[in-house]
Amino acid sequence: MKAIETYYNGYRFRSRLEARWAVFFDTLGVKYEYEPEGFDLGDGLYYLPDFRVKCWGDRDTWYMQPEDLYIEVKGVLNFWDEKKIDRFVYGDPYKRDCHFEIKNKLLLVGNIPDKRDEFTWIGDTRFNSFEYIDNDCYFVIPTAYDGRFFLGAGDYNYNEELTSLAYEKAREARFEYGESG
Repeated sequence: MKAIETYYNGYRFRSRLEARWAVFFDTLGVKYEYEPEGFDLGDGLYYLPDFRVKCWGDRDTWYMQPEDLYIEVKGVLNFWDEKKIDRFVYGDPYKRDCHFEIKNKLLLVGNIPDKRDEFTWIGDTRFNSFEYIDNDCYFVIPTAYDGRFFLGAGDYNYNEELTSLAYEKAREARFEYGESG
């Protein structure tokens, strides 16, 4: 199935799913860049992440500097996508030590979650390894507070009302009539 290019908020997204995630970020008040830069991963592999946002470690720790977080939107993840993402996150497999140090932080997201499971699963946990998420990072919740973007896990105090609204708006976004979503 071929993705439908979609115009929203001044961007030409490669798919409606990407545009719906942009609606999610806009509803949270999170600033994002769409396809900000490509990366040469070596061995003929090139990678262009979908989004880059600034991610804060802890909403109660305002002195922390935000870090770049790349977000990849995939309706279906195939072998080559996984290979590129793995190389982007962890680096060249032949130059790695046994610790698999993270080179680039990336959150892999799929379809906009349904109401029933929006707070229990998002993305692929292999690519959601962040220092500030503790051992119960079996799921990750993108959320925001005063326009600052955070990732939380099971015991994280997130803005459930705003996050629910953002998922709802993203699910309901229709792009048949231009950029309004």
